[in-house]
Amino acid sequence: MTLQKRIWDLIVLAIFAFAAAFVSAPWFAFRALKAAVQYEDVQAIGELVDFPAVRRSLMAQLIVDTPAAKPEAPSIWRDPMGVFKKAVEPIAPPEPKVDRYLTVSGFNALTRGYAPGAEPVEPSPGGALQQAIKGPYPAIGYWDPNRVRISVKRPGARDKVTVFTFERRALFAWRLVHIRLPADERQA
Repeated sequence: MTLQKRIWDLIVLAIFAFAAAFVSAPWFAFRALKAAVQYEDVQAIGELVDFPAVRRSLMAQLIVDTPAAKPEAPSIWRDPMGVFKKAVEPIAPPEPKVDRYLTVSGFNALTRGYAPGAEPVEPSPGGALQQAIKGPYPAIGYWDPNRVRISVKRPGARDKVTVFTFERRALFAWRLVHIRLPADERQA
């Protein structure tokens, strides 16, 4: 075997290794997010998630529909006590529903396919192994060089799917930019 043949083989091997690493990088980003959430590594979560983009995507899904006709504001001439109650009551904005999704426990539930607060209690070590073998497993729903969607089906309810969208920021660096919730959990 000549030196040119060996160099050519090394170049072809390097091209295949680069292509395999490039294609599998989003999968490893999802696995890294899942591991960071499991071990509560806040710094790693901060590096893997674009929080402003994810917050915007979740807020758009969780907006409560406003009623078509708001009740008329009380009038001092018709309802003086109502005006007084409205003036005295605290003006506190409602708690944002998106905050429970952007916590470590919220990400932990989402990466396993559950809604935050709805995930089952952690099983025993033998049960965890059995659950890991049984699945469901995350699947790549869409892949292109700059954007990947990874879907996670809820155990026990295969029709409920949470979709994570990762966007490429550098050659091998991917960040979570969008989470699509199952249809029945939107507008909650």
